[in-house]
Amino acid sequence: MSTATTPAKRSPAKPTFADRWTTLPKPVQIAIWVLIALFFFILPLLNLPIVSTEDAEFGAVLATVANYALVALGLNIVLGYAGLLDLGYVGFYAIGAYTVGVFGSLHGQVPWFVLIVMAVTISTASGLLLGAPTLRVRGDYLAIVTLGFGEIIRLTALNTEWLNGARGITGIPRPPSTELFGLPSLVWDGAVAKVDLGEGARSVFLKFGLLDAVPYYWLALAVIILVLIADRLLQSSRVGRAWEATREDEEAAELNGVPTFRFKLLAFAMGAFVGGLSGALYASRVGAINPDSFMIQLSMMFLAAVVIGGQGNRWGAIVGGVVVAYLPERFREFADFRIVVFGLLLLLLANFRPQGLLPPRRARRAQRADAVTKELEGTEEGARA
Repeated sequence: MSTATTPAKRSPAKPTFADRWTTLPKPVQIAIWVLIALFFFILPLLNLPIVSTEDAEFGAVLATVANYALVALGLNIVLGYAGLLDLGYVGFYAIGAYTVGVFGSLHGQVPWFVLIVMAVTISTASGLLLGAPTLRVRGDYLAIVTLGFGEIIRLTALNTEWLNGARGITGIPRPPSTELFGLPSLVWDGAVAKVDLGEGARSVFLKFGLLDAVPYYWLALAVIILVLIADRLLQSSRVGRAWEATREDEEAAELNGVPTFRFKLLAFAMGAFVGGLSGALYASRVGAINPDSFMIQLSMMFLAAVVIGGQGNRWGAIVGGVVVAYLPERFREFADFRIVVFGLLLLLLANFRPQGLLPPRRARRAQRADAVTKELEGTEEGARA
């Protein structure tokens, strides 16, 4: 006489943060995003003791962090969405910076807004020129080609007299200033905050000068918000679905009628657009550039930001940019060991969080599917026993 065994019921999956977020009304979501944006805009004025940097100006550190986050968003389009390993992304960054320097200071006096348009146009064109012959190769071959591109751009700037060679370019124009009002900052005495109304502690809104980097941080943050909106619209469109299909299996996508080369070239051009834009903002902030500002190691840092944050997740790219740019400044007292600590953190991340700090939604779905499959297999084995 055989006895039938009833398989154990699987407990319902616990709702994730994304599930809870989608259940919120749209006005509530918008209000939360506005509050988060306002917090980050006033962050350099708060000078929070745990967050602020003691050995470096907090506003300048935040401007650098915002610049890295913007670069990581652009590289995430190439690497995370389209699956193209670009090791020479610093080349587009340099093209944007040199465009502003050459036509705004060295060989012309073009208005700043026109310079930004020229920078993104030239960097996008360079992305198309590089991608058209090279995107037909894949994997390691593409990585080697892009690595060479990044170094060629630097060596060209170093050995071209028209670009001022190793002397670099100085006197790069800054964004046009509009001195609207001053914003005081907080000074902390333990857990007590005081408002500092001194002239040296006030950040003048939209005054782009040499000593105060906070307006540059606000400008970069506004650009990041615009790029995030465009990124979200793209990823949820037909273009985003084509990128995902190309990344997962290019041959299968081709067989299903997806023009993979065209979409890969589009991703490369859009990544070059954002890279050139971030390079132009960087040059406008520092006021002087030279070929040593665009070493290939910088490209590795950009790549590390995307990998650490999570390839294919726009928020992960921002978090990765913050980790790569902020932590070395926050713990500057350990400057002699920064590279060692950074390497150890990457090693731990590769072993315990290979998908990055914030893996994309597809990776989380795959992990949940694997967990469900293992649970069902265990249930079936228990039923047989």
